[in-house]
Amino acid sequence: MRKVVLFAHMSLDGFAGDINGGLNFLTYDQELQQYADEVVKTVGAPLYGRTTYHLMEGYWPTVLNQPAADTHSLAHAQWVQDIPKVVFSTTLDTADWNNTTLIKDNVVEAVTKLKEEPGKDLVIFGSPGLAKSFMKLGLIDECKLTLHPVIMGNGISLFDSNITKSSLKLLDTKTLKSGVVTLHYAVNK
Repeated sequence: MRKVVLFAHMSLDGFAGDINGGLNFLTYDQELQQYADEVVKTVGAPLYGRTTYHLMEGYWPTVLNQPAADTHSLAHAQWVQDIPKVVFSTTLDTADWNNTTLIKDNVVEAVTKLKEEPGKDLVIFGSPGLAKSFMKLGLIDECKLTLHPVIMGNGISLFDSNITKSSLKLLDTKTLKSGVVTLHYAVNK
């Protein structure tokens, strides 16, 4: 059975983006890129909330038309263009990006069906709103977090007080040269 995995970057004080959703706080270097590439290899379908879906849909297809784009960016753009994607939104009417399925309701039932399909894991990329909703519903099986050496003070929280307490089992951790710590947890259910 496939797992639902949350993959997110966060500051030491738990923010997944600045107040505008920006990621300028990330300590993104070659070593973190390699870690992210390893996570991508485990993905059978990315899961997005509405906001992240619009960001991805608006950016990655344009990379395919940029002759000056580096090889890594072009390969990732092609991967994200081709892979089956799932967007969860009660407000979107359509999701027209190539290979995208829109789920508007019956989330638990839909995710259960997706998990029963063969293939690699279902991975939430960022999408703090979707992550919080899935946490409340008990749908997240694992968390792969990158903890960045910065305290932001405010921003978009990855976790909030509406989430039910969950105990986690540490599966793996690594400290990168930049000071970023990767954390891989299983969610005990």
